[in-house]
Amino acid sequence: METKAAVKALAALAQETRLSLFRLLVQAGEGGVPAGEIAKSLAVPNATLSFHVKELVNAGLVVARQEGRYIYYAADYAAMNAVVAFLTENCCGGQPCGPADCCAAPNPPESINDETSP
Repeated sequence: METKAAVKALAALAQETRLSLFRLLVQAGEGGVPAGEIAKSLAVPNATLSFHVKELVNAGLVVARQEGRYIYYAADYAAMNAVVAFLTENCCGGQPCGPADCCAAPNPPESINDETSP
């Protein structure tokens, strides 16, 4: 994936409604979800949904298909995987990656003023 395409995809996801929409479509699977159900699930008006879907389609993250009078939207899993691959392409500086929890934030200290620590 080229940097410009990654920026476009990440920019499209950098908005709360679009991120929620994309996550809903990812969870739904390849069959997708009709526009009306998406609007109900996200509690957004149809015009608002249309605007956000358009942004995700333009970024290449969502595909649409018409079945009769319904439009179904689905996540483009290949595009999603390409974004993840772009972000992790040089992970760990070329060294084998450790377990997934090695990148997690450490547990916060129980108390900042803990004077019992050595």
